Amino acid sequence: MSQVSRRIVQELHDEPHLEGRRITVQFIKTQVEDRGLEPRTVADRHDIDVADVYRALTYYHDHPEEMRAVERQREEAVEDHKHLTTDPDDVRD
Repeated sequence: MSQVSRRIVQELHDEPHLEGRRITVQFIKTQVEDRGLEPRTVADRHDIDVADVYRALTYYHDHPEEMRAVERQREEAVEDHKHLTTDPDDVRD
C-alpha cells in the first residue's frame, strides 16, 4: 500500500486521474461502485492509498457533468472504432 496521497489531475489523460499514475477516476468508480469491490481492495491491487480511492470517488460525485462528458467521449470513441474490431458481432452485444 502506498503512503503517498495523490491529487486528481488531468496531465496524462484527457480525463481526471490520480497524479503520477494512469489510474482514472472513472476506473476507480467502476471498480468500487459498479463491480462492488471494497475501496481497500482497489487500493491494495493498485498500490495506492485508500484515501486516493475515496478522493477519486469524491471527485466523481462532485463533478457529475464533467464525468458524464468523459463517459460520452469513451462511448463515442468505442463507436467510432467499432469497425476496426475482428470480434464476432455477438461478443460486443
